[in-house]
Amino acid sequence: MAGILEIRRRVRAVKNIQQVTRAMQMVAAAKLRRSQERLLAARPYAAALEEIIADLARRGPLLDHPFFRPQGGPVAYLVVGGDRGLCGAYNMNVVRHALDGIAARGDEVMVIAAGRRVRDFLRRRGVSLEGEYAPLGEEIELKLARVVADRLGTAFAEGRCRELRVIFTHYISTGTQQVEERVLLPLAAPAEEQKRAMVEYHLEPSPRVAGQFLLPRYLQVEVYRLLLEAKTSEHAARMRAMANATDNAEEMITELTMEMNRERQAGITREIAEIVGGAEALK
Repeated sequence: MAGILEIRRRVRAVKNIQQVTRAMQMVAAAKLRRSQERLLAARPYAAALEEIIADLARRGPLLDHPFFRPQGGPVAYLVVGGDRGLCGAYNMNVVRHALDGIAARGDEVMVIAAGRRVRDFLRRRGVSLEGEYAPLGEEIELKLARVVADRLGTAFAEGRCRELRVIFTHYISTGTQQVEERVLLPLAAPAEEQKRAMVEYHLEPSPRVAGQFLLPRYLQVEVYRLLLEAKTSEHAARMRAMANATDNAEEMITELTMEMNRERQAGITREIAEIVGGAEALK
């Protein structure tokens, strides 16, 4: 009987955990839908702005902008992760990718962490952080992306880093997210064939003035989009992790119930055997 009572306590404990994981799965699904909408809205805008910058660069007046001219200094890494755990290997995959890049470059790195968990992981592994943005919050705000982009753009323009790289998780679908590393700065100059394919049009007040206005905003939009990619991937990873935890809890409950039934049946069998044995002894 003591064994059955212990199994029942375990079943109740697992059911309580299952209720929590199911609730977290539903919350993550709701947040994922909102984040998906914002990401899908940001992607076309970022792509169109990138196309405009490329077209202006093909015309030539932007090539003397600091964003096109790398200087000295280390390579700067913006490592984007999550604020919380319970999302599978999401944060650790980002950290491993960052540690590989840092180890490959030795001391010539400047690391900026975005996200509480990534910040803590990097600190525990002895990585010196130039800056941090934590927590990011449940929803990425454009004003945060502006602050991050302005800081990074200023550091590059002033020659405090020769290259700006971002390590983030690219959202492909609910079931697929991939850690990627992208070079944000310096911007690449157009190739000769791209210059020949240039389409003529007139800009007011001038292409140079338009470019000087658009380049900082291009960096802000790119940082905003990458932060959205990472946050959407985090929600998807958490929803999937909580779904797996809920399914595992259901399997555990089934196994414990079968074990309890076996224990009960064994107890009944023992009692019958004792009764039959007693009856035989009285004969």
